Amino acid sequence: MRVKIRLKEILAEKGISQRQLSLQMNIRHATINHLCSDSVDRVYIRTLEQICNALNISIHELIVEEDSTE
Repeated sequence: MRVKIRLKEILAEKGISQRQLSLQMNIRHATINHLCSDSVDRVYIRTLEQICNALNISIHELIVEEDSTE
């Protein structure tokens, strides 16, 4: 099983830039940029909670399971 963070897609759907989100959350732009990449291997749960709150989404919208055979 592989887990994916859909932050990049959600930001595009909502018309919000990575920089806007980082300013809204008061966290480094580099952190948001990293979470939008496909190379995320770890993230703090608290950061995911803050993202969900800032974007008014559920954790189930942010994190999805991908088929590992891709």
